[in-house]
Amino acid sequence: MTSDRPRDVPGGQRLFGTDGIRGIANQEPMTSETSLRLGRAIAHVVGDDGLGKPARGALGRRRTHRRRILVGKDTRLSGYMFETALASGICSMGADVLLVGPLPTPGVAFLTRSMRADAGVVISASHNPYQDNGIKFFSSDGFKLPDEWERRMEAMVWGGEHDGHRPVATEIGKAYRIDDALGRTIDFLKSTFPSHLTLEGLKIVVDCANGAGYRVAPEVLTELGAEVVPVAVEPDGTNINLDCGSVYPEKARAALREHGADLAVCLDGDADRALFIDEKGDLVDGDEILAMCAVELKRTGRLPTGTVVATVMSNMGLDVALRGHGIEVLRTAIGDRYVVEAMRRDGHNLGGEQSGHLVFLDHNTTGDGCLTALQVLALMTERERPLGELRRIMGKLPQVIVNVPVREKRPLSELAQVQARIAESEHLLDGRGRVLVRYSGTEPLARVMLEGESEDEIRRLAQGIADAIESNLGVPA
Repeated sequence: MTSDRPRDVPGGQRLFGTDGIRGIANQEPMTSETSLRLGRAIAHVVGDDGLGKPARGALGRRRTHRRRILVGKDTRLSGYMFETALASGICSMGADVLLVGPLPTPGVAFLTRSMRADAGVVISASHNPYQDNGIKFFSSDGFKLPDEWERRMEAMVWGGEHDGHRPVATEIGKAYRIDDALGRTIDFLKSTFPSHLTLEGLKIVVDCANGAGYRVAPEVLTELGAEVVPVAVEPDGTNINLDCGSVYPEKARAALREHGADLAVCLDGDADRALFIDEKGDLVDGDEILAMCAVELKRTGRLPTGTVVATVMSNMGLDVALRGHGIEVLRTAIGDRYVVEAMRRDGHNLGGEQSGHLVFLDHNTTGDGCLTALQVLALMTERERPLGELRRIMGKLPQVIVNVPVREKRPLSELAQVQARIAESEHLLDGRGRVLVRYSGTEPLARVMLEGESEDEIRRLAQGIADAIESNLGVPA
């Protein structure tokens, strides 16, 4: 059993969760005022005297260029507000801003690295509804910020550590629009697809969730030869993730059946994850994609450690399937940052989450829905097999997840009734399943997950734990 507790900062306040900062737009912490201070904080920590690049560059010469921070966003209405506030804060510290507009989160990570920026910022709440928004940061290498950076930034926002530094005159930063950001990202994605293959003859539904991938994904697939049926590619600021995308695959399933497509790809709002629908209309999740890609990488000698990184949420069927091919599964806490940390630490090149957030570290530094789709399509094309056949490499154990809205996130270990229900369930499932209870890192929810041989049994046990949580922490009606 694990719980997802906030990382504390002095005074009990905190900004960063497991995936950046997130909340209701125009309410703390997602306000213009806090965003401006975050802009000042990121510009400060990437300075020569901070935690960013070394002070010396080529031939040992001291770097003299301005700090440059790249800022992208998804399609939410509030993105304009936060983009302006962040840019103002960054410029006020003497750093320049590179504005790329709506772009997938992994595209921002790639461009941060490719353009040698000192940091990257994404304004997005991923799969959440448009009323929410969030901010996540990348360091100059395209990886999400280490804890040390986040702790310093939190201290600056709450304590005003940088308020005394006010550049003036020509030291104030500038903001620039990067007009070819979309083209750069498309070219990068196409470069990850094997040059001897083409998507000609495939009809692909791509549901872009009215989000950041609404232009990138259809253009990439079209340029590689596919016949593309675009879905949810008309963002209006309020329809991101609304009855579409990875949170609502029914729209893509209907389009697949209507057009007789070979498969459908469902992105989320910032296009860092992808779920699939096979030619029969069945949903294919991240565990199944992880399994088929791992076996293919192992078969072709491209899985150097023989290990795949997954989280504690991944189905036990993943372990069983990969063990049969001589591949081990290393599990981490929930959150792609923990998956990537384990991959970098131990030299693994493939990892991901059941939600469809897959990381192909040979190509990019974070989860990438479009990149994942291209890897799946390359496998289908190379093996000349439909997705419905490839997915059979893994069999799933029944899994039940119950989300419980909570008014506060008290440590689960302090709730005796909840602990008793968990202990009872673990005893009943001993050797036949598992129990995982945790708090969401981004929403006021407790998540109860059980796996076992009998779906009826685990559903009953999960509901019992959920009822105990609700009686202690439930939101009043």
